[in-house]
Amino acid sequence: MLVAAWAVGVERIYIYLRDEYPHIRNILQTELIKIQSTNLSNHAEIILRRGAGAYICGEESAMIESIEGKRGIPRHRPPYVAQVGLFGRPTLVNNVETLYWVRDILENGPAWFADKGRNGGVGMRSFSVSGRVLNPGVKFAPAGITVRELIDEYCGGMADGHAFKGYLPGGASGGILPADKGDLPLEFGKLEEFGSFVGSHAVVILSDQDNMRDVALNLMRFFEDESCGQCTPCRVGTEKAVKLMEAPVWDLPLLEELGATMASASICGLGQAAANPVFSVLKYFPEDVT
Repeated sequence: MLVAAWAVGVERIYIYLRDEYPHIRNILQTELIKIQSTNLSNHAEIILRRGAGAYICGEESAMIESIEGKRGIPRHRPPYVAQVGLFGRPTLVNNVETLYWVRDILENGPAWFADKGRNGGVGMRSFSVSGRVLNPGVKFAPAGITVRELIDEYCGGMADGHAFKGYLPGGASGGILPADKGDLPLEFGKLEEFGSFVGSHAVVILSDQDNMRDVALNLMRFFEDESCGQCTPCRVGTEKAVKLMEAPVWDLPLLEELGATMASASICGLGQAAANPVFSVLKYFPEDVT
């Protein structure tokens, strides 16, 4: 982080941490005191900002609003945060995982990092694996690894009594893919043609004991709850979608029209991607809907 700040001439660094992680906050506070005592941070002030836990603050402009002490809602763009960001200043936003590798790459060289990928992927990734696996958790694995390799090599296989049925490759927004797409690389640009994406690399494994209709409804309820409410397509669309999906029989034409409206008219990625699980279930798991 300090190396990156030095490289681009940053005067102030903000670390934004959701408040559900008090143990991580304690570690950070301890380490920040150590850094300040060694004068390593003389070129940039470091500020730890605690977030209230809103999912929407994963969107960079909403996070910046939250850091400024405002309600966390996405900004209209342009201007982009690289031009007008935190407190009106040009702002560089990075995921912590990106900065995590800077030191090792500087020490070992770019080839060392690039050679760790698989199936065309470059480097390493942290995958947060949950669901029907024997050993869930955060796994450091090669970029481009397939979900089958991730399950077998890093998670000890499927949980007892469960057969692999499908998976969310990129968290709640990334859609749902069936098991027969389990040999695709979990990498940027590799899943889009199948209506999915890796996003945050939060992988959820589903089994033959999961009904995909119920999974999609659960995800839509999540989006309804986490919508910031700023734009009508997302605020109203997620609520109406939940009601339609709670019905014994789905009104498919209306659900598809509603999903398309949210995707094209919402301000940020939450509303734009909220219908992805619905579209995935209709495409890959129609037997769970009828």
